[in-house]
Amino acid sequence: MEISIIINNYKTKGLLKQCLAGIYAYPPSVSYEIIVVDNNSQDGSVEMVKDKFPQVKLVASGENLGHHRGNNLGIKNSSGKYILILNTDIAFLDNSIDRIYNFMESHSEAALTGPKLKNPDGSIQMSCMRFPSKLVPIYRRTFLGNFSFAKKEIDHYLMKDFDHMSTKEVDWILGACVMIRKSAIDKVGPMDESLFLYFGDIAWCRKFWEFNYKVYYFVDANIIHYHKRESAQSGIFSLVFWIHIIDWLRYLKKYSVKN
Repeated sequence: MEISIIINNYKTKGLLKQCLAGIYAYPPSVSYEIIVVDNNSQDGSVEMVKDKFPQVKLVASGENLGHHRGNNLGIKNSSGKYILILNTDIAFLDNSIDRIYNFMESHSEAALTGPKLKNPDGSIQMSCMRFPSKLVPIYRRTFLGNFSFAKKEIDHYLMKDFDHMSTKEVDWILGACVMIRKSAIDKVGPMDESLFLYFGDIAWCRKFWEFNYKVYYFVDANIIHYHKRESAQSGIFSLVFWIHIIDWLRYLKKYSVKN
C-alpha cells in the first residue's frame, strides 16, 4: 500500500461527503486506502459513509478524541508507505495527490509535505509559517495585534515576505492537508496527544526537523480549503477559544520556545 488517506471527522457530514467525493473523482494512480475516523459525531456521518462510500475503512472512536488523537488512531489503522492527513473541509480539483506523492518519492529527506491551498475565492491561503514566538498567538487574538510591533511579528510568523508561489523548505505546515512519510513517523512518533485540537502540526514539524528531516511547502497543487479560524472568530467566553489557549500553554510548557 502506497498511500493511506486519513480523514478525522467530527460533526461535519456534508464536508466529509464532499471531501470523499473529491478524492474518488481524482484518485491516486498508486495503491491507496481511505480511513475515516469518526469522533462520535451522531450527525449521520457514519451512516453516510457506510451508504455512499462502502469501500472506506470506517473507524468509529465512540468519543470525541480531538484532532491529534483522532489522526493517531487513523495512523494505527493504516498500512501505507505515506500517510495523507486531510481535514474534512479539503476539496481536490485535480490529481494533486499524485504530484504530492511524486514529490515525496523524489525527496527522501522530506518527512512532511504540505501543498499550496486556495481559499474558495481562489486566493492563496497562508498555509506555511515560521515557528511562532511566545506572544504571537496572544497578539493575533487581542487588541495588542493592532500595534505596529505586533503586526511586524505576526507578518514574520505568517511569512508575508514569501509569495507562496514556489516550493521551498519551511518551518511548519498547516495540518489540514499534509503527506507524511510513515518511516519518519516510526522514528519521531505520532502527533502529540497532550494537545487536543491545536498546535499539534507545529509540534510535529519541530520534531521532524530535530530528527534531521525536512518539511516542505509544495506549490504544484490545486486544492480548496474551506478554512475558518474558529478560535480567532470566537470570543473569550467560547469553548473553542479556551481550548486554543490551553493547547498553547501546554505547547509552551513542553516545547522550547526561545522568544
